[in-house]
Formats: sequence, structure tokens, C-alpha cells
Amino acid sequence: MTGDRTDPVPEVVRLPADRAVATHVERGSRFLALVDRCASADRGLAVRDVERRRTPDATHHVYALRLADGAARYDDDGEPAGTAGRPILAALETSGVVDVVCVVTRYFGGTKLGTGGLARAYSRAAALALSQLPTRQVLLAEIRHVRYEFGDTGIVARVLAAHGAVRGGDEFSAVVRTELRVPAGTGERLGKALLDATGGRATLEPRQSPRTAWIAAET
Repeated sequence: MTGDRTDPVPEVVRLPADRAVATHVERGSRFLALVDRCASADRGLAVRDVERRRTPDATHHVYALRLADGAARYDDDGEPAGTAGRPILAALETSGVVDVVCVVTRYFGGTKLGTGGLARAYSRAAALALSQLPTRQVLLAEIRHVRYEFGDTGIVARVLAAHGAVRGGDEFSAVVRTELRVPAGTGERLGKALLDATGGRATLEPRQSPRTAWIAAET
């Protein structure tokens, strides 16, 4: 069974800083869990496919992923519906980590575990790997652009810093156009501050890019 979900994501999130692995054994069956970074559904499938090629003799390769935009996917890979992918996804949700995929590879040990036993085993394997996963905390951000006159560079820089915006590249023509990473939900306030500080000369463009960005959170 395959499932898709979309949930809201808080502004402060945790991302994988590396990958982690763990093994859980249940009545002879081995459950090998891998947790890795994943910024798209295609990347999640690619990680699962690598594990399939690496362990072709395994019985199942179950996966679940959770993305920063709130999307979530899972696949039971032939296990009874609700006993594999969904428990892995639940472990991801409990961890609070986003842009993450978990693949649990099962080697059948000869003894059936029942639906409840299967769900617990997949959940336990995922949770063990997640408990060893190094993470970093970030602020969810959006890509915006600000236009301003060259003479207002210093004023604009001070306003951006005060509102937690991170500068990217500059484009120069009759005015300066700078790419920004702006903490999600703060664009309207930043735009007003830029207008006030420069007498209306600096303007924040409406959001156009669907890209998700990050700003390092203070620790």
C-alpha cells in the first residue's frame, strides 16, 4: 500500500545532519533501518532503490519520508496494509525531523509476527535509527528579492539584519536587486520596515519562488 499526506510544518524545524543506521531483531526476522537526508519524493525513492540493489536477497524494502513542505509518503512494499510504511512514518513524525527518509529492510526469519508485531518491529527499527541521527535546527524560510537604490545599501543592510533576513546574490542595473532568505511569515513586516526606513525607495518583491530555504537557528 502507498500513501500520501500533507501536514503543516512549524517555522523551526530539525534536519538530518548525516545518516544513521540501526538493526532490530524480532523472533528471527531482521529489520535493518537507514535514515538519510531527503529533500524530495524522488530522492526518497532513490534512497529506497539503492537499498534494494544493495540487499536484493531481503524480503521487503519498506520506506517512509517526511518533507519540509509538509508532504509525507510511505510504501508497505508487499507487507499487510498499515503494518510497515505507516509505523515508520509515525516514527518520523514523533522525531520532529523533516526532509528525511527512512528505509527499513526486512529479512524474514521464518516466524510470522502478526499485524501488530510487524507494526511494532518496523516502528522500533525506525526509532532506533532516528535516535542515533545527528540533526541541526533551522528556521523555515522563503526566497524573496528586495530592490533599492545603491545609496540606500547601508540602510537596507541594517533593516535586513534586524529582521533576520540573510542576503544572497546581488544584481546591478539602475537599482540593486538582492536575493534574500526571509524567515517564513515575516515578509510583510520586513517589507513595511524597508519602505519606512528608505522613504519608499526600497521595496520587497512579492514571493514568486516556490523554493524552500533555511536560516540557521540560534542555539
